[in-house]
Amino acid sequence: MKAPPRLQSLVDEGLIDTVVRQLMSGKEAMVYVVRCGDDTRCAKIYKEATNRSFRQAVDYTENRKVKNTRLQRAMAKGTKFGRQATEAAWQSAEVDALYRLAAAGVRVPVPYNFCDGVLLMELVTDAEGDAAPRLNDVIFSQEDALRHHATLLREVVRMLCAGVVHGDLSEFNVLLAADGPVIIDLPQAVDAAGNNHAKRMLLRDVENLKVFFGQFAPELLQTRYGEEMWNLYERGELDTATALTGQFVRATGPVDVGGVLREVDDARAEESARRVRMAGG
Repeated sequence: MKAPPRLQSLVDEGLIDTVVRQLMSGKEAMVYVVRCGDDTRCAKIYKEATNRSFRQAVDYTENRKVKNTRLQRAMAKGTKFGRQATEAAWQSAEVDALYRLAAAGVRVPVPYNFCDGVLLMELVTDAEGDAAPRLNDVIFSQEDALRHHATLLREVVRMLCAGVVHGDLSEFNVLLAADGPVIIDLPQAVDAAGNNHAKRMLLRDVENLKVFFGQFAPELLQTRYGEEMWNLYERGELDTATALTGQFVRATGPVDVGGVLREVDDARAEESARRVRMAGG
């Protein structure tokens, strides 16, 4: 097919030889299958972020810094230039997270290049060599659900040990490759130690996996891997070899009612935003 305008610069630079087909189109990006020499890869073209609320953007971008003070001021004021810089920072966050996590051995698509708002990366495939399906498009046996859930928990632990929380992990952001699940879509990834919302996001990520796989393996619904994982992380006792039990007993003490209500409000707002994103593909 003819190369879309946003991919033409990569063709001109010799980074892409041909565009094969469009793979998907969502509210945040369009993805194309492309050929690069003998390799088949995918090219992710970012769209302007018109469907993320300001509240969400603040939660996800907390503690993200840019070196240029002029950019920082423009981003803080929300000028047109600042909004463009904010969007560029949002895109580069996924690129940075992919390289960081790939280096840590996390199962994410291998990133190859980032040019003119286009991320060139590995095409994740199934056993037949076709583009791998998302988890939500697959029906699992109890055995497979338990196996893939355990695999993804290990990946979440590996991410956390690398200092990263996905921030939007669910059955919609995991591909089922021939050799197991691969985590995708990381523009909202946050720094585990530097973002005050990291714990809540980590717990939600793990909860999403539990609820999805719990449809096929109901015994998972009683587990508390997220709380256990974060507790070990805070105490400096979590590493990639940690054997999780899925059990966690919350410490007793005075209840911060205001804090609980804020958590509830945040969870409602984020679930509403998630449903909007999913409805848009």
